[in-house]
Amino acid sequence: MRRGVLDTALSGRKTRTSHAQVVDELGREIISGHHPVGATLPGDHDLAQRFRVSRTVLREAMKTLAAKGLIVPRARIGTKVTPPNQWNLFDGDVLTWHFHKGVDQEFLRHLTEIRLAFEPFAASLAADNANENDIKQLYQLAEEMGDPSHTPATLAVSDLKFHLAIAEASRNPFMRTVGSLIEAALVGIFKLSSPEQNENRTAEVSATHRLIVDAIAKRDRQQAAQAMRDVILVGRDRVSSVLG
Repeated sequence: MRRGVLDTALSGRKTRTSHAQVVDELGREIISGHHPVGATLPGDHDLAQRFRVSRTVLREAMKTLAAKGLIVPRARIGTKVTPPNQWNLFDGDVLTWHFHKGVDQEFLRHLTEIRLAFEPFAASLAADNANENDIKQLYQLAEEMGDPSHTPATLAVSDLKFHLAIAEASRNPFMRTVGSLIEAALVGIFKLSSPEQNENRTAEVSATHRLIVDAIAKRDRQQAAQAMRDVILVGRDRVSSVLG
């Protein structure tokens, strides 16, 4: 698991290098609408002075933002902010910046749809392909989620570990890759959907995830997929109530 994505999503800590700082601050400003779609970013001289970086560092940062789909350079015009449909939502930074801005019901719906598209099937594949060590690990991860001392942040990390372990147990490398691509969004959504410190609520979260493992252990593909759907939809409803 990439600690950088988790640390950024949970703590909001700024990155350390000059290049990363420029990317992070400009990326957040674009996602938040501070630089609206179609706007021209300040010129290289102004940005270099603002961030106190060299032109070389600035150019590399702009290349990174362009690779994420947020900006496009225009000859003799400047660097333009692109429409949201060109932003790479499978990029961990882009997802983290969305959560920093604050997600809405539409974003939640879209994220739920993509999770429902692959996570239940990953659970059904795990029912076919998980070995005894996988199942033991999944039970352990589900049990850890019931720790009453969890904060929403630590429970979010525990939740993410469980879901990535399901993707791993599916033995389909594409499943694991997709999980990794959207892990920043998963951390954000798990953090929002995690109950406050409450022994009964964390026990409930643990129990619903254990149902997924029970089905995998019984090699019941349909039950594993349905148990995963139930977990996703309960999390969606909890986040929806928080946003509402």
